[in-house]
Amino acid sequence: MRPHTAVLTRGFDPALSVGSARPAVFRSSTYVFSSPEAAERAFSIMAGRVRADAGEHPDLIYSRFNHPNAEITEDQILPLEEGGQAAAVFNSGMAAIMTAILAFARPGDRIVYTVPLYGGTQHFVHDFLEPFGISGTAVYAGATAELIRTIETAPNLRIVFLETPANPTLVMADIHAAAEAAHRRDPKILVMVDNTFLGPAFQHPLALGADIALYSGTKYLGGFSDLLAGVAIVADAELIRPIKSKRGLFGNILQPDECWILDSRLPTVQLRMNRASKNAQRIAERLVGNAKIARIYYPTLFEDAEQNRIRLAQCDYPGAIIALDLAGGKKAAFDFLRALKLARNAVSLGGVETLVCHPKSTTHSSVPAAELEISGVTDGLVRISIGIEDWRDLLADFEQALQKTG
Repeated sequence: MRPHTAVLTRGFDPALSVGSARPAVFRSSTYVFSSPEAAERAFSIMAGRVRADAGEHPDLIYSRFNHPNAEITEDQILPLEEGGQAAAVFNSGMAAIMTAILAFARPGDRIVYTVPLYGGTQHFVHDFLEPFGISGTAVYAGATAELIRTIETAPNLRIVFLETPANPTLVMADIHAAAEAAHRRDPKILVMVDNTFLGPAFQHPLALGADIALYSGTKYLGGFSDLLAGVAIVADAELIRPIKSKRGLFGNILQPDECWILDSRLPTVQLRMNRASKNAQRIAERLVGNAKIARIYYPTLFEDAEQNRIRLAQCDYPGAIIALDLAGGKKAAFDFLRALKLARNAVSLGGVETLVCHPKSTTHSSVPAAELEISGVTDGLVRISIGIEDWRDLLADFEQALQKTG
C-alpha cells in the first residue's frame, strides 16, 4: 500500500469506535483490564521485563503510558517515514529529543552534534546534559570530513545527533556518511536526525541509514500553528521500547485531543509542504541580487559543491525555509521585521502562514558565542518560514520591507 493511502487507512478499526469513519477521541485516564492475568502481562511489558509477542496487543493501563489516540497516530504516521518501523508521540519536539537522548545516553557518554542547531537543543546539551555528565562535541554540519573523523575518534561516543538542514542557515549534513561511520564502531553508535525542516515529505533519514528520526510535530506535521507535538520514529522497532519506557517515566506523552488533531493533519502534510516549498523556491530565486541582502540561504542557491552533492543525494525538494543575512546587520533585520505587512514576526515554522524571526535575539539567544560564530548566525540574519499564501504577494511584502531597511 502506498504511503498516501496507508496514512488514511491503517492503524484504525471503525468497529472499535462504534463505526465512526474517523478516529474518536478517547479521554480516559485509566483503562479496565480484561482479566487480572492481562493486567499483570500489560505491566510486565510496559516495564520492559518481558517483550510482547508478535501481533500481541496488551491491555492498555493508564494514559501516561499509552492510550488509543497515541497508538492510532503512531501507526498512521509510519507510512510517511520511509524505513520507519515504530513511533512514539510526545507533547513537544523538545520532549521527543530529550526523551530519545536520555533513553540511551548515560553519564560518561559523549554526543557528537552538528551546528548550527536549534537553540533549544543546544541549550539542552550545554545546560542539562553536560552538568549531568554527558559530554557534547560540536562539528560544523557542512564539514563532512571533520564530522566523519570526529565520529571515528571521539571517546565514549554514544550518539551522533544531526539536524539537517540546520536551523537557521540550512547547511546540510551527510546523513548516509555519518551513519556509515557511526555503525562501523563497536558497539554501534546511534544516529539521530532532527528531520523537522524537510520531513517527512522531502527527506528520509532512516532510509539513509539513521536509527531515529525526530520531529517537532508542531511544525509541518501539525501545520497550523495550533498545537505542540513531538515524534520519534525508529528504523528498528526494538529502539522504541526504551524510548517509550522513559516517556512513561517522564509523563510527556501527547494527550488524546492533540493526538486526534495531529492524526487528522497527516494526510495533508505532502500537499502543504509541496505548496510551501514551491513558494519558497520562487521567492528565494527572485530575491537574488537585492542590494539589501548580503547573503541568501536556500538549498537551490548553494554555491558549495559539497552542499549541492548532499542536497541532491538526500533531499527530494528544497523545502520552505529561507534565511536572509541583511547587509545592515541587526538594525536592518529589525527594520525588516517592523515593515512586514503580510508575513508575521513570530518564532516557529511549518505553518500554513508565513512567519519571520531574528534567530540571534530569539531562538538562538542562549547559544554560546563561539558556536554562533561557527554557525553563521549573525546579527543581520532573519529566518523565513514560507506558508501557502500566493508567492507573489509574499514577494511583494518582502521587497517593500527590504526597501525600508537601513
